[in-house]
Amino acid sequence: MNRRLALVALLAVCSAVPAVAHEVRPAYLRLEALPPPASGGELYDVLWKTPLMGGRRLPLVPVFPPTCTQAASAVDAVTVDALVQRWQLACPGGLHGEVAVNGLAATITDVMLHVALADGGRIATVLTPERPSVPVAESGAETASYLRLGITHMLFGFDHVLFVLSLLFFLQRLGPLVKAVTAFTVAHSITLGLSALALVNLPQAPVEAVIALSIMFLAVEKLRGAATITARHTWVVAFAFGLLHGFGFAGALADIGLPKENLLLALLLFNLGVEAAQLAVVGVALGLTWAVTRRGVALPRHLVLAPLWVSGGLAAYWFVDRTVAIVS
Repeated sequence: MNRRLALVALLAVCSAVPAVAHEVRPAYLRLEALPPPASGGELYDVLWKTPLMGGRRLPLVPVFPPTCTQAASAVDAVTVDALVQRWQLACPGGLHGEVAVNGLAATITDVMLHVALADGGRIATVLTPERPSVPVAESGAETASYLRLGITHMLFGFDHVLFVLSLLFFLQRLGPLVKAVTAFTVAHSITLGLSALALVNLPQAPVEAVIALSIMFLAVEKLRGAATITARHTWVVAFAFGLLHGFGFAGALADIGLPKENLLLALLLFNLGVEAAQLAVVGVALGLTWAVTRRGVALPRHLVLAPLWVSGGLAAYWFVDRTVAIVS
């Protein structure tokens, strides 16, 4: 693989990445049945978690059947990257009709919906811009939705994408490429599983800050020259930072939750979704490299180095922004 052309592939991707400090996470809406009130009907505890982008809440509004009314004031809490609201919903005639999220069509965000009905039925599905509502009668756990969530989390997790692409700077042949990507995959699968199963937990905000540092590390290593640790042991570096990125992936699962009845299957599908998206990113980069190679394009040195400065600069911005959010 021509090293300079691999940098062209990354440059094309970097130019399409907006300078945002946080990846696009799904929103989360949970309704859980409470003991019925003395007046009859059904009562639900509502948890609504909306992602923050640039410190602002996405304009998403949950909508419930018209027979249901808010029974208690919402309690707000702000985390590093989300606004969390909680209230009670009273449904005198039961929770019948559709649950929807207004404003979803204007975003690229999905909403993970979990409903624990009063009759014991459960709903676990994903609301998307293409399908912003679901009939409550469609009870059942759509575990396959976690495959889609894994794909979208990787593709819109710009820091994860940049890290994977940055690894291509150090890989000239197919064998080392497969070895490094496999090492990254195995590593983040380990920590994702351990964290999702509550066996190991790390605070999410510091993890995301250090993930930004991992991208800066690769950029600096490449700019320093050929005799760096990453150049000599790329798969080791990929494995080490892969452990860290696994905790980042686990943060998304912590936001949306895992269905208790199909926990392992949902975890497997989420991880497969991440892997599918990761392979797609590498495939696109290699495809761009192949296309440029066929044209025999010669690039000036400043353009060859541009992607390193772009990715390193973005990572530096993310690190500062995330660190400020932790200490503020």
